[in-house]
Amino acid sequence: MDDLLDTADVQRALTAAHLYYVQDRTMEAIARELGTSRSTVSRLLSRARATGIVDIRIRSPFAAPQLLEQRLADSFGITAHVVPVPDDVSEVERLERVATAAAHLLGDLVQSDATVGVAWGSTTAAVSRRLTPKAVHDTTFVQLNGSGNNHTTGLLYASEILSRFALAYGGSAQQFPVPAFFDDPRTKQAMWRERSTARILAMHAAMDLVVFSVGSADSRVPSHVYAGGYLEPEELADLDAEGVVGDVGTVFYRLDGSTKGIALNDRASGPRFEVLRRVTRRVCVVSGVDKSDSLRGALAARLVTELVIDEATARALVD
Repeated sequence: MDDLLDTADVQRALTAAHLYYVQDRTMEAIARELGTSRSTVSRLLSRARATGIVDIRIRSPFAAPQLLEQRLADSFGITAHVVPVPDDVSEVERLERVATAAAHLLGDLVQSDATVGVAWGSTTAAVSRRLTPKAVHDTTFVQLNGSGNNHTTGLLYASEILSRFALAYGGSAQQFPVPAFFDDPRTKQAMWRERSTARILAMHAAMDLVVFSVGSADSRVPSHVYAGGYLEPEELADLDAEGVVGDVGTVFYRLDGSTKGIALNDRASGPRFEVLRRVTRRVCVVSGVDKSDSLRGALAARLVTELVIDEATARALVD
């Protein structure tokens, strides 16, 4: 009975949305046609937006974001989505606005019968909280890198992010229950030969879409890999000595995108960059000028096809 009521409510939301947005009817006129109140029409329109029946897109008459998007496309060969954010907002608010824009983009990109890789972190956690429900089928969301460290398994943190993706799109979640960094490269090599691990690695190799951000030790909104107890002081010192500017999925790189000779990568659980580069759509979500160098390195490594970025960081990148 509840399902019938829910279906009827969705149908009324669809009718109200069509009358309001397509036929340009007023709320009062829609209320009369549906035999209900204006407040109920308002609720139905809100539901239509929340469930993805209505996808509102804004095309600014001002050229700044579009010019930045074109400059990023010309410079890096990517599709950029620049989010207008006032310069004086807090970094937390900046992240939330960028995450909301990324969530709307993913509503277009996530399709049925797909395998979607998701890297855990502060940014993807924010995106996961903003996802709009969309009906797809047989879509799998797979954890991109392990999350355990000396203090915690990290499974709860990573699973919450994955679960929100799976819930929004009616898909399944596949965790990757290994450490973020192994103590010994030989332990990782042995683990990679286990069938349970090989199954997840095969999913990584078959990904149609991957969602990630770039980690940075200098970000004002701390990157989880740097702030969550994953790296010892001597490891941070080694990364600094190697000229590392950031990571994607716990795999580190320099400003020119190179990874060769970075010892910690031999113990990292994240996918090699050649695996990521084979994925058709690679959505990178970045908020904050402090991540500019990390983003430059990821772009140099050719890890990004779609970039969601705030306006100030986009300006810093092209200037």
